[in-house]
Amino acid sequence: MKNKNIFYILIIVIFLVIMFFLIEKKNVVAPISEIKTVENTFNSKNLFNLSINDIKYVKIAGKMLKVNLALTGEAQEQGLSGRKSLKENEGMLFVFNQTGKYSFWMKDMNFSLDIIWISEDFHVVYIKNNASPESYPESFTPKQDAKYVLEVMSSFSQKNNLKVGDKVEFLSS
Repeated sequence: MKNKNIFYILIIVIFLVIMFFLIEKKNVVAPISEIKTVENTFNSKNLFNLSINDIKYVKIAGKMLKVNLALTGEAQEQGLSGRKSLKENEGMLFVFNQTGKYSFWMKDMNFSLDIIWISEDFHVVYIKNNASPESYPESFTPKQDAKYVLEVMSSFSQKNNLKVGDKVEFLSS
């Protein structure tokens, strides 16, 4: 009888542990690879969905920039660190799976950048102009939540009169 009770208690404990892990897994945010679409709300002719992996360009401040995507935690941690340069019409777009106040620093950078935080509805929410490699270990964080961060050549924002509130488009071509 005693062994039978221990067996039932063990079964209940195992069940509770499994349920705990299943509930915890449901609360984990989906990895960026599972997110299927990014809504482009600034095409005045029609509203359409664009697959994240199809993003090749960002239109910002009237300029078209060819972008590399940083979709995974590993790619986001690496960013542009270690690269020797970035062309004036290029950038790196960090796509996060949820909005938040993402901090950036200039660890292992070889050149200065403008860092532009973009909201879920594709508006610029914060700009860090001329972040230099010498600023490390300082980090830069917006006051508002963002879902995307765009790194571009230093002085891009100033040269193109980019300001908080400006609209941004993600394009496949």
